[in-house]
Amino acid sequence: MHKDVERILVSEQEIEEIVGRMARQIDADYGKEDKKLLLLCILKGSVVFMGDLMKHLKTPLEIDFMRVSSYGADTKTTGNINIILDLVRKDIKQCDILIVEDIIDSGRTLSYLKRYLEFKGAKSVKTCTLLDKPERREVKFDADYVGAVIPDEFVVGYGLDYDEKYRALPYVGVLKRDVYSK
Repeated sequence: MHKDVERILVSEQEIEEIVGRMARQIDADYGKEDKKLLLLCILKGSVVFMGDLMKHLKTPLEIDFMRVSSYGADTKTTGNINIILDLVRKDIKQCDILIVEDIIDSGRTLSYLKRYLEFKGAKSVKTCTLLDKPERREVKFDADYVGAVIPDEFVVGYGLDYDEKYRALPYVGVLKRDVYSK
């Protein structure tokens, strides 16, 4: 375990089981011939999760990326959604988009992105998150696929970061408070 991690919240083995279960659910829903599955990774935190999810899926798919931000210089959300890298596709009306996110806190980002992509004309838009913190919800939003519900803790690892650190940890751990409250 990393010296800045207080405890492991979701182990490497648990993540593997969660990703496998989610892939089976997604395959059951999208494994039909009339679907054009597009996994839309929300950078940067979701890239590890999406990479593993792709390896488990049997459904033909395409991938794309968006980068959005709702955080300021500290660990608090600003409430404003900024699109830094947008999805630009000529075939969006034929795409069944599955937004792949690492974690849902307030719900604002995914709620906004779902409406935004529907407005752009996507055939369908669903959401998938590895982790969900319903205690932090500020808007009514429920993901279509949820890996694990976790308590309101500051977590890092498996793509999740603090100040661009800890993303490569193979588990999700609770970051020691003294690391981010300096």
